[in-house]
Amino acid sequence: MSSVRIECVAGQGCRIAESPVWDEREGALLYVDITGRQVCRWSPGTARSRAIPVDAPVSSVALRKSGDYVITLGTRFAALKWEEELVTTITQVDKDKPNNRFNDGKVDPAGRYFAGTMAEETQPAVLERHQGSLYTLFSDHSVVKHFDQVDISNGLDWSLDHKTFFYIDSLSYSVDAFDYDLQTGKIGNRRSIYKLEKEESIPDGMCIDIEGKLWVACYDGGRVIRLDPETGKRLQTVKLPVDKTTSCCFGGKDYSEMYVTSASDGMDKEWLSRQPQAGGIFKITGLGVKGVPPYLFAG
Repeated sequence: MSSVRIECVAGQGCRIAESPVWDEREGALLYVDITGRQVCRWSPGTARSRAIPVDAPVSSVALRKSGDYVITLGTRFAALKWEEELVTTITQVDKDKPNNRFNDGKVDPAGRYFAGTMAEETQPAVLERHQGSLYTLFSDHSVVKHFDQVDISNGLDWSLDHKTFFYIDSLSYSVDAFDYDLQTGKIGNRRSIYKLEKEESIPDGMCIDIEGKLWVACYDGGRVIRLDPETGKRLQTVKLPVDKTTSCCFGGKDYSEMYVTSASDGMDKEWLSRQPQAGGIFKITGLGVKGVPPYLFAG
C-alpha cells in the first residue's frame, strides 16, 4: 500500500459540502454547499474556489454534454450556466410535499440524471421518515419515479459492466445493489451488499474505482471505506480529520486523487474548535487506485 496523504484544499466552513465531481474540461472540482445554497468550483491551478449563490438548498451538481451543468435545487432539476450565473428550471418533483428537497444525484452511463429526495432535516440526520423517492431525469426532460418510502436518498454509482446500480438510503445503514438495465434505465431486484459497523456510522455519498470497488463516505464516522461489492467485505478505511464526511469522488489529471467533502452543520463551538477544517474539501493521494470519469447528462 502506498503512503496515503490527506490535505484540506478548499471550502473550510461549508455548512454541508456535497456532490464532488471532477470537471475535466475545466480541470476543476465541482461541489455544492447544500444549506449554504451555493454551487462551487475549485481550481487546483489557482487554489481558489468560486461560488455561485442559488435560491434554494442545492444538493447535487453534474456535468452536461452540451456544456455547463445540471443541478438538483429544492425539488427541482435545473440547468446552471456558470459564467452567466443563470439557473433555469427543467422540471419539479414531489409537488405534494412542500417540506421535501432533493439530496444526492449522479448521471448514469447512458446520460440520465438519477437523484432522490428526502424531508428537510430539523437537525442533522433527524427528519420525518419515509418521505423521499428516487427519480431519473431523462435526456428529453421526462422524469420516472422508481420507488418511494425513502429516508435520506444518498450515494449512487454503477458497476463497471453497467449491469448493477449501487444506492444508499442513509438511515438503513446499508449499501444496496439493484439489477440495472442500461437501455431503459430500469432497476430491480434490490439487495443489501454491506451493512455499516457501529463506528462507521451513517453511509453517505459514494463512488467507484477502476477495480470496481466502492468508496463510501461515512457521515459522523470521519472516514471513507472501500468495499468489495462482490464479497461484501470492507477492504480499507481512510480516516479524515473531520467527523462529518459527506461524499467522495476521484479527480485530477489521471483520476488518481480522491476528493472528500465534509459538513459543519450541527457542530457546536467546542466541536468546531477541535475540528477547524469541518466543512472543508479534502484531497487524498497515494491510494494506489484510480477512479472512473463522471458521466455527462445527455439532455
